[in-house]
Amino acid sequence: MTGDVLHYLLHAFNIVILTYFFLINSFYILFIILSLFGLFHHRELTRYVSFKEVFRLPLVKPISIIAPAHNEENTIVESVRALLSLEYPVFEVIVVNDGSSDRTLDRLVTSFELERSRWVFRKVVAHQPVKGIYKSRAYPKLVVVDKVNGKKADALNASLNISRYPLFCAVDSDSLLEKDALLKMVRPFLEDPEKTVAAGGIIRLANGCTVKGGQVVKVRLPRNMLARFQIIEYFRAFLGGRIGLGMLKSMLIVSGAFGLFRKDIALQCGGYRTGTIGEDMDLIVRMRRHLHNMKKPYEIRFIPDPICWTEAPETLKILSRQRNRWHRGLLDTLLYNKVMLFNPRYGVTGLFAMPFYFVFEMLGPFIELLGYVIFVFCIVLGLLNHWFAVLFFLVAVVLGTLLSLLSLLLGEYSTERYPRLKDVMILTLYSLFENILYRQWLTFVRVIAFLDFYKGKEDWGAMHKKGFAQAG
Repeated sequence: MTGDVLHYLLHAFNIVILTYFFLINSFYILFIILSLFGLFHHRELTRYVSFKEVFRLPLVKPISIIAPAHNEENTIVESVRALLSLEYPVFEVIVVNDGSSDRTLDRLVTSFELERSRWVFRKVVAHQPVKGIYKSRAYPKLVVVDKVNGKKADALNASLNISRYPLFCAVDSDSLLEKDALLKMVRPFLEDPEKTVAAGGIIRLANGCTVKGGQVVKVRLPRNMLARFQIIEYFRAFLGGRIGLGMLKSMLIVSGAFGLFRKDIALQCGGYRTGTIGEDMDLIVRMRRHLHNMKKPYEIRFIPDPICWTEAPETLKILSRQRNRWHRGLLDTLLYNKVMLFNPRYGVTGLFAMPFYFVFEMLGPFIELLGYVIFVFCIVLGLLNHWFAVLFFLVAVVLGTLLSLLSLLLGEYSTERYPRLKDVMILTLYSLFENILYRQWLTFVRVIAFLDFYKGKEDWGAMHKKGFAQAG
């Protein structure tokens, strides 16, 4: 009887796990199909558009670019140079040194000829005390804020108080924006300025690329294996996921590395919530919640061609810290806004977007890990059903690999940034192997993050960066 019960339980678990893998991969295939149509439509819209014409449009709103920085001495100067060289009619750059313990502030002061200023601002949202505000003699668009450490959300709130313009662009201080990124990103705010409240661009990895004057001048693949796997991941997340989710009006994340927002709506929501480490997703979800409660129509868009370059972790230790933090931020945001889950009051956000992220992103790692454990358990005990083994391999590995390959194709169709066929072929090879070992390791990391969250872990973990490779 015990053997019959065990077989019954294994059969039931097998059905649940196969259903999970089939559903999640089916959803992502749907997103990729939608993304292909979205990319095609975007190309048609922009085929005859010169983004330089934005300079002549009277309705273009000025933008405050805000960049929190904590211990970023290796990348901060190149990042700020890139921000100051952006092509846009009117903008300011606000860099917040959030209690760095390295030479971040010293490098900024030396490189940009900063002087202490008597800047007066209104404190609309709360943040840690500001120790000093600096202006540059050589670069009038640059403002540097030195404040007591309060973590990223707190630094962003300080920037919101100090910023002067109606739109703000939140960027990571260790990232590089392409010169025309703002011109491309602002388009939906020109097309529908009343409804558009946020927009996100694509994040690309600068590992292996050459940087000169704050711009990526040569795109090459990194030598590091982990960085190459992450290139595939980023393609799938941004081009295979966010375009499709955006078309379904279900995008819950605008990356903290590069997003454009209406300042008035962010302030109505109370700014960034300092109690979370997933401030990017949290702000978007609270914006949706606020606007639904106010019964105001809105749009949150993903624009596939504004590019932000960032440096990806190249060691398992640093990558696991990053993904642990990301997943804890996801958990915190979903649970903080759980009133929206399956709630028809919040439209497609409550009935599709929140449940999708809850089941497939939040609980997904446990279901995946359970599937792998049961698979091994059946092999060890000689209970493996051959049909289950074949189906499990098809839905967990083959479909996942297909998604990676399709995402890579979308990436090349979208931006065509890898000029060498060799690079594309190498990424294709990595797409084939990404779903073996690497995906399973990330699943385990996210399960640990779940446990860390319930233990109350709040720290970010050090993210050591090597800095961008400079052109000679």
